[in-house]
Amino acid sequence: MSAETGPAAIEGRDEHVRHVRLPADRRTPAAARAVVRSVLTEADLDVLANEALLLTTELTTNAVEHAGTDLDIEVVADRIGLTVTVSDFAAGPVDELTVGVRNDSADISEVSERGRGLLLVDHFASRWGTTYLPTGKGVWFRLDRPHPVTGDAEARAEESVAPVAASAGGGGTALENSAPSAGAMSELMQTTPDPYAEDPLPDFATGLLTRVAEMVGAAGGTVRLDRGDGQGMQVLARYGRQPRPGNELLRVPLAVHRPYAGELELDAAPSAYAKPLAVLMAERLSLHLENDRLRRADVRRQAWLTFLAEASELLAQSLDVELTMALIPQLVVPRLGQWCAVHTTDEWGRLRLAAASHADESMLPQLHKVLQETGPDSVEARLREASRNGTQMPLGAPMEGFGVPLIARGQRLGTLAVGRHQRHRHDPDEVAVLEDVARRAALAIENARIHAERRRVAQTLQQSLLPPVLPLVDGIGFAAEYVPTGDDADVGGDFYDVVPLPDGRWLVVIGDVSGKGVQAAAVTGLVRDVIRVLVGDGKPLPEALARLNETLVERGGGRYCTLALAAVGPGDGDQLDVSLHLAGHDRPVLLRSGGGASFVGAGGTALGLLDSITSPTAEIPLAPGDSLIFYTDGVTERRRGRELFGTDRLRDAAAPLAGYSADVVAARLRSTAIGFSVEAPRDDIAILVLRNDAG
Repeated sequence: MSAETGPAAIEGRDEHVRHVRLPADRRTPAAARAVVRSVLTEADLDVLANEALLLTTELTTNAVEHAGTDLDIEVVADRIGLTVTVSDFAAGPVDELTVGVRNDSADISEVSERGRGLLLVDHFASRWGTTYLPTGKGVWFRLDRPHPVTGDAEARAEESVAPVAASAGGGGTALENSAPSAGAMSELMQTTPDPYAEDPLPDFATGLLTRVAEMVGAAGGTVRLDRGDGQGMQVLARYGRQPRPGNELLRVPLAVHRPYAGELELDAAPSAYAKPLAVLMAERLSLHLENDRLRRADVRRQAWLTFLAEASELLAQSLDVELTMALIPQLVVPRLGQWCAVHTTDEWGRLRLAAASHADESMLPQLHKVLQETGPDSVEARLREASRNGTQMPLGAPMEGFGVPLIARGQRLGTLAVGRHQRHRHDPDEVAVLEDVARRAALAIENARIHAERRRVAQTLQQSLLPPVLPLVDGIGFAAEYVPTGDDADVGGDFYDVVPLPDGRWLVVIGDVSGKGVQAAAVTGLVRDVIRVLVGDGKPLPEALARLNETLVERGGGRYCTLALAAVGPGDGDQLDVSLHLAGHDRPVLLRSGGGASFVGAGGTALGLLDSITSPTAEIPLAPGDSLIFYTDGVTERRRGRELFGTDRLRDAAAPLAGYSADVVAARLRSTAIGFSVEAPRDDIAILVLRNDAG
């Protein structure tokens, strides 16, 4: 068999011809095999399928890899056999063959990876050769039936299968009789892992190693793989006995990307096909190992995305600064490191340890001690540098790891320090995830701080709208209960007050401004101050309400206010006389000392809606032990599903409290309203009780 300069003339009839042009794409070898397979089927040459598909795969794969141009595939079949020509359009000198990738080694046992294509062509083809055209160059091979047909064709077929070996460079040596068959090699190439196995690679690698070892007569073999997970090089597959000391082993590295690394080792006698077959096996195994690496990387990235999403959800749910900082190390350890510490920056730029966690709880005291040490080479110094520069900083012994700054909205809040894993260092994916965790943690801390500041402002503003204490008056009992809405960062519009009048009486005030927030609080403060000024000047209550209404119409910003005013003073004997004025507010409950509760007063017009209002006066005598209960709509409109607490339930809850002191009545009604529903209040709850304590 020799390397000829052009394809031999094909004799015979009933030819089947295919000519296709394919792009330089990884799918091209499969497309070329499909063309060859269809021609073989049409020409009834399935007996040549293994050799034809193997050689077509090798030539097209080499052309795609090294030529990088379109490929012309020509397939011609007759009764005798099959001819396949693979041509590319790469420019180059005539003595450089791209499709077959020429190999210049004189010894066939030293054939490199780049010469394996023509080596297989030379071994299996009946005839083969090269073509050179102005547009490119190519390789063709001829496969004849293994059994002659008749006549002259029989003689040609017998002549064509003469066992002659030639190297890709033109010289050659005799091949061993034990060379592997095309069927065995084709089966080797097309073997794939079990897609339904949990970890198919060990069984697949063992089967592949066993076939190759049997082909080359190896006494043993091993495939080792390091997945970069800290466990080092592990045996993936083993065949036969362990190599004896001093044996020269055939070693082929696996073509895998980091963090994977591995090698194939064969205890085989030198032969022409030992190394090429070992390289071929390593290639095929490396392809599936790369798929495994990419699959594991994809699964790992999906797991990291899920982890980040869950971490973000947990951090977003916490609006408490201390709780947020305590939560961060619990999220990191042990998944992303052996230990984790959160430091915050105070107003002078000093770092303060806020929270820390360790996978081994017994190591926490030592971790705290190391983190609190000071000095130029201490962990604290490196973290301070990371915070100051806003960059990642490695941490040395004894607590190896690295620190990343906590930065949110341009503000340096502190650092997040993470210790390395017990068996390996952080890989790039883990570092990226930790940096992402640091960004999300910093944002969560900043949001919690903003919320805490808003809560402090709201609480301060709310307290300024309520009297710090109620006055102590002989014969009159005052008690109040106030429950803010569930969101304690918002200021409510409910308020109450007890104001002394110039004539010696006391004015009880309870009101509700529409809406919430700063604007509602501003209107609440306006109403409260205007009432104090007007009644302090001795204005009658109807006139004070009219003036207050004018003020709200002009300066209320469209908000309105419901109000209940009650001027209380001594009456005949131990009786208290109450003058009640309602401006759109709910009627109070009169609780008699002897039992029984009822609503009193007449409704009027809410303030801030109309230019003029009406507010009828109701005179109510309070005997000793009687109480007058004022409240806002946060009590009556408290919800349990679709059910409201309502005024009737309030009256019924007050009736059994006859005879109790004002503070007991207020506390019991507050507890009853809160206990009506498990949900947090949607509106502020204010209860004010006035009681005749005479006697």
